[in-house]
Amino acid sequence: MMTFRQRLLRSLYPVYQAVARLTGRHRKVLHREPAVTPPASLYDLELTLSNGERLPLSRFRGRKLLLVNTASNCIYTSHYETLRELEARSIGLAIIAFPANDFKEQEQGSDAEIGAFCRTAFSISFPVARKAPVLPGADQQAVYRWLTDPAQNGWNSQAPTWNFAKYLVDEQGRLTHYFDPAITPDSDAVIQAMERR
Repeated sequence: MMTFRQRLLRSLYPVYQAVARLTGRHRKVLHREPAVTPPASLYDLELTLSNGERLPLSRFRGRKLLLVNTASNCIYTSHYETLRELEARSIGLAIIAFPANDFKEQEQGSDAEIGAFCRTAFSISFPVARKAPVLPGADQQAVYRWLTDPAQNGWNSQAPTWNFAKYLVDEQGRLTHYFDPAITPDSDAVIQAMERR
């Protein structure tokens, strides 16, 4: 169930997106072509889900992965709906949400509350990780350490600029793209990147 604040943010989201398009705020796209083999394999990592289960990333070998840092009380929270639709219509794409409270305390819930919110408010079926920081620092989530360290991923140092930044990893476990939060999951930029071989 959504709180009043979450419903308000959802209703304001289209206006905010229009402003972001006009101002260019949160609209950066980075890509590395040709993709480079990373010095450290993403598939060696595993994560803990919001329900406490362990998920080895090797399970996603041979599939594209869209990794998204999320928050339940953000203007971009409506991206959950678009992410769900994208996963449903995309063959070979897996999505993982990484809740974090790095930006203005917009994810204060417990792991159980976050998981319940994703299921009830947006009918999310893709994995939701345990809440952990995604920005560089001692407590940074291990997957995000890989995503933001060129010594591990081969080229990228861009950390999320806000909630709902997206990282695309190809079927060989190579990071190929970074998308800022205002780039929607169903944008031409994301769809074209996913369709590349």
